[in-house]
Amino acid sequence: MFMMRSLHSSRRETAPSRWSSKVSRPAEPSDAQCVALPMTHSRHNPAMRPDASPPRRSARAGGLADIDRDHHHPPVMAMWGVVAVGSAIFALMVYAVRSGLAVGLDEAVLLALRDPQDLSDAWGPPWFEDTAAELTALGGYPILTVVAVFVIAVLILLRHRAAALFLAGALGGGTLLSTGLKSLFERPRPDLVDHLDRTFTSSFPSGHATVSMLAYLTLAAVAIRFVPRHSVRVFIPVSAFLLALIIGGSRVYLGVHWPSDVIAGWAAGATWASLCWLAAHYWTAHRATGDELGHSET
Repeated sequence: MFMMRSLHSSRRETAPSRWSSKVSRPAEPSDAQCVALPMTHSRHNPAMRPDASPPRRSARAGGLADIDRDHHHPPVMAMWGVVAVGSAIFALMVYAVRSGLAVGLDEAVLLALRDPQDLSDAWGPPWFEDTAAELTALGGYPILTVVAVFVIAVLILLRHRAAALFLAGALGGGTLLSTGLKSLFERPRPDLVDHLDRTFTSSFPSGHATVSMLAYLTLAAVAIRFVPRHSVRVFIPVSAFLLALIIGGSRVYLGVHWPSDVIAGWAAGATWASLCWLAAHYWTAHRATGDELGHSET
């Protein structure tokens, strides 16, 4: 009897508890493990470091980057494409004018826009001629100068001085480019029809077409940096481009330019505007990254 009780007591003491699997907890990690775990994790994920902070732009980034933090601009390759196509078209117009290939088309277009019985009378009603004269003024130096000064002043007041400098340099350089090209080629104005607007310089390339294209595209490039909506960023440069086309077309309608003059002016203006934008883009990227000039991740 005594032996049976002893055996039963020993079994009860040695038998595992049925609650042991439920109440047992894993061993507490040592102090070294507590330190090593977050340090190992932070090595692979810098954001988990105690002193992690959100990335900051380089202190050297500024200028146009302050306006365009979200990169609201056309693709770089598209701008290089405009430069290539614009340069090719301008070179083609120069060749056509120098070789005389442009004469036939130039004369045909001017004559088509006039009354065959009276070459001093432009096609269409009188109000259309007045409208063309008003539209052509949008590409003249007085209006463009006023617009440029106003926009530059606004940019300075908004503390976007680099953007103001970019705009002034692009417009000033484009004006000098137009004047220099006119002096280089010295093509006479059309004498086939009467002029319906006053002229003071040579014909090739059209100053109104050149300056209006580069001015309005450059203004559009600055404007879209303030606009977050994609549809509006597309609408602004497209409208600027169409306005420059209308201004150039009005020069032919008024009989003060050959069509080849205007086509060359459009090409020169678009090329210059794109080159200015690319220069500003790469300069901003260089200041922001500290890499060699011309490097860009866009």
